[in-house]
Amino acid sequence: QVEVVESGGGLVQPGGSLGLSCTASGTFVSIGTTSWHRQTPEKSRELVARISSTGSTTYAEFAKGRFTISRNDATKTVNLQMNSLTSEDTAVYVCNTNLRTTASVIKNYWGKGIQVTVSP
Repeated sequence: QVEVVESGGGLVQPGGSLGLSCTASGTFVSIGTTSWHRQTPEKSRELVARISSTGSTTYAEFAKGRFTISRNDATKTVNLQMNSLTSEDTAVYVCNTNLRTTASVIKNYWGKGIQVTVSP
C-alpha cells in the first residue's frame, strides 16, 4: 500500500524560512512528476511548485525567487524550501505525486496536507 506523507510544517515568523518534505512509502517503481499545492478557507487549492521526473521545475508567480522545489529519488522525497515567508503564505500545504506502481501503470496520490502558519 502506498502512502504519501508531508512533514516539516509549523509556525514561523514573517521573513523566516521553512522546509517541507513529501515522502512516498510502500511498493512502487519510481516517482514521477510531483507538486506542492496550498489551500486556505478563503481560497481554492493552488499550485505552488512542480518538479518533473527529470528535475524540470515550475513555480507559481508568488513562489518564484522565494521557494525551491527539489527531489531526492534515493530517499523517495520531494522537498519544498520556503524563504522570506509572509502571512500570505499561511495555508495547508499538500503534496501530489505520480507514482509508477508497475511497468505500465502510473497512479496519482495526494497527501493529507500539513499546516504552515506565518505569524509574529
